[in-house]
Amino acid sequence: MKNYITTPIYYVNGEAHIGHAYTTFIADALARHSRLLGNETYFLTGTDEHGQKIEESAAKQNKPTQQFADEISALFRNLWDEFDISYDQFIRTTDEAHKKGVQAAFEKMVAKGDIYKDFYEGNYCVSCETFFPESQLMDGGCCPDCGRPTTIVKEESYFFRLSKYEKPLMEYYEAHPEFILPKSRRNEVMSFVRGGLNDLSVTRTSFSWGVHLPASLNEPKHVMYVWLDALMNYVTALGYGNDESKMGFWPANVQLVGKDILRFHAIYWPAFLMSLDLPLPKHIGAHGWWTRDGEKMSKSKGNVVDPREVAKHYGVENFRYFMMREVPFGQDGDFSQRALIDRMNSDLSNDLGNLLNRIIGMSEKYSDFAINSVDVEKYHARELNDAHAILDSLETYLNELQIHRYLEELWKVFTIGNKAIEEHAPWTKVKEGRTDEALATVALVANLLAKASVMLHAIMPRTTATIADALGFAINTESYTTLIKEKKLLAPFTIKKIPPLFPRVEEPLMAEAPKAMIEEAPKAPEPAKEEKKVSTVPTEGLITIDQFFQTSLKVGTILEAQEVPKSSKLLKLQVDLGEESPRQVIAGIREYYSAESLVGTQVCVVANLKPAKLMGMLSEGMLLAAKDAEGLCLIRPEKPRQSGSSIG
Repeated sequence: MKNYITTPIYYVNGEAHIGHAYTTFIADALARHSRLLGNETYFLTGTDEHGQKIEESAAKQNKPTQQFADEISALFRNLWDEFDISYDQFIRTTDEAHKKGVQAAFEKMVAKGDIYKDFYEGNYCVSCETFFPESQLMDGGCCPDCGRPTTIVKEESYFFRLSKYEKPLMEYYEAHPEFILPKSRRNEVMSFVRGGLNDLSVTRTSFSWGVHLPASLNEPKHVMYVWLDALMNYVTALGYGNDESKMGFWPANVQLVGKDILRFHAIYWPAFLMSLDLPLPKHIGAHGWWTRDGEKMSKSKGNVVDPREVAKHYGVENFRYFMMREVPFGQDGDFSQRALIDRMNSDLSNDLGNLLNRIIGMSEKYSDFAINSVDVEKYHARELNDAHAILDSLETYLNELQIHRYLEELWKVFTIGNKAIEEHAPWTKVKEGRTDEALATVALVANLLAKASVMLHAIMPRTTATIADALGFAINTESYTTLIKEKKLLAPFTIKKIPPLFPRVEEPLMAEAPKAMIEEAPKAPEPAKEEKKVSTVPTEGLITIDQFFQTSLKVGTILEAQEVPKSSKLLKLQVDLGEESPRQVIAGIREYYSAESLVGTQVCVVANLKPAKLMGMLSEGMLLAAKDAEGLCLIRPEKPRQSGSSIG
């Protein structure tokens, strides 16, 4: 199976930002996963280098336009190389092969009668390289997309008969509801097309930096509209109009874009393809925008996030994971260091890294690092079946570009592993002489880690390669087939002792946003000297700070929850407080919480309370909760914290 995946080609009017990185990370993950499945995969990215805006930007820097484009294009390519992006081709619209392909396409459109010559007069936005009808302009004649002033331009132009394709486009959208992803964006596009499509001006005469028309037309003063030029890159990269040896990859499986350029890709691009008698891509995926700490990023505010800086301080793979896990595809996302640190500490350090550390430690203690899967199915068929059901469901999320859901579901496999350790307590079984059962649990977790790492490989390729090496195998199509498709287990191996993969991070490592962005809280006026403050705190029953700290409050993670028979109020909980084995807590919260809703959640626990028996069952702690006329609610950490973290 051939699989073609593209990013938009990035405009060379500035350096890469995290929006560019986000698109590229997703495309890279899709390409890596496709190769893992054994598909013949082609991944394209590159730079868009023509148009009036580039010509003007170069002039402002007193540089030849080609030199300016070369320098910015190199910045993108170097960054993707630093980030180990696995592209197969980096295309530039200044490539000669691309220009020839675009000219061949223009000639075909002319021959088909889809391009004609006329005059155009209208409001033109240089920044967006787009004409807008007066009805779409903002107050003062400003661009509806970027808000900048437009200029009235009248010039001779060639036009593409976009209006001719209004009905075919609507029919295609109706017949292929998965064409635009997420599907919520499809309605926006269809609404735009229903409003009527005007023919599109596809050449300019007011500047010269662009692809010139074919010599056969004898129109030396015309250059192609930058969007016609740019969109054609997806097929010129495969040799359209030249050596077409790679055209077998067309149509693309997934073409990723930002939501700001969806209209060009979901309306103009398929219309161009219909004119050229080429099939349409299977999916156009449009993602949202990124803000920083809730603020729109801008150079004037000084809060633009440099992806290279994030990677330098936190690591490329942690950055990749955060970007793809944090935000549902298609929605806007917010970048904050605190959110990144929380993901690293909770998901990566606690759930994944700690799981690997635990089986390394137990295998060292119980079997001299040897791990054998021989008894896993005998003792842990339930856990294996649950994990395989999750792993089998993942492809659907990836195919629909629900990357965050893909990762959310995948992480449940690590949860199964952590719960298995707590539930089966290998340390107890070793003491009881049931070493084979203990080693089977260790081997179960090793297999869960191996299988989940195969499916995580596209997101974190370096990290998962390290995990796989520690577990005695390599991640490739063969191991995907064996461990995922055939559901086999690891052959006996000796686990490697490696340093922790995800050291915890407590404080932000990058410079924060400029102080000018942060409003200072108004200072309370100082009381007059003669004014005496009178305490309103009750004087009876007060304790000292030392007395308060005699109470040990900790964050606990609920691993299991069961209803207590013959009780309408009690639930029996197994709570992880970061100790060798979980605590049993009997809590009178059944009227307010179901057992199922509590599993995997975090609570605040009084950890040094003297154990007591309730209905004959030992309770080794107490949950903190608040109760009023509205009912009872548990006191919980605002964000996930490591089990056993102190409160106070």
